[in-house]
Amino acid sequence: MDTKLSVNLNKVALLRNQRHVGYPCPVEAGRTILAAGAHGLTVHPRPDERHIRRQDVYDLANMLDKEGHKAKGIEFNIEGNPFDDFMAICRDVRPDQATLVPDDPNAATSDNGWDVSNKAVRDRLTPIISELKDMGCRVSLFMNPEPDLMAYVAEVGADRIELYTGPYADAFETGTYQDVLADYAAAAKATDDLGLGVNAGHDLTTENLSAFKEAVPMLAEVSIGHAFTSDALWMGFSGAVEAYLSALGYGNIQPLRMAQPS
Repeated sequence: MDTKLSVNLNKVALLRNQRHVGYPCPVEAGRTILAAGAHGLTVHPRPDERHIRRQDVYDLANMLDKEGHKAKGIEFNIEGNPFDDFMAICRDVRPDQATLVPDDPNAATSDNGWDVSNKAVRDRLTPIISELKDMGCRVSLFMNPEPDLMAYVAEVGADRIELYTGPYADAFETGTYQDVLADYAAAAKATDDLGLGVNAGHDLTTENLSAFKEAVPMLAEVSIGHAFTSDALWMGFSGAVEAYLSALGYGNIQPLRMAQPS
């Protein structure tokens, strides 16, 4: 199965926000990344707007629509805890995918999945997922690699999970990742057996991505931001896209030919 690469633009926006000069521009970064062959863009707007700002989401959605990217199958993925402001953005933008993440607004980054064994959590998520799907969004839940929880994901109506790969990335650095990777493979199989899709994200790199893909062959999409942006400091955006596509097993990579902005 081919795995799509969605690039998270949060760190581009974080750098932009360090000054008031307006660059680097997340929209321009997104445009360059897509022209290099990435399959989609991801943003994770938080209430404090410390990186992606609400206006960035609208500007990116407008770019994707006006320049014909959506017609070419490019997807826009919006991540976040579904508080009121997140849902308002989704109602306005209608992303291709909404990835629901249980992070606290003050968290440095997402570092845990939903505990859908908790009925209160399921009761919260079920109507939210239903509304998002009525908007035409695919819905993915950010999950730890716990196979027994995947039946609850199906119960609340989500279409996919996004496996939180932070623990795998940590174990990979120490060379002790095989047992951890087995947990991810089991969780992915349990999800696939339920007819749900499997995404993954968090601290995936060009070094650890190939092994993960091999263990999870049904992997539909990876969302990569921090490592991608770090690599782009040396490789450039286009080089980083090529490196990550290569790690996913793409050969003879041909950049997408996108319409130039007017």
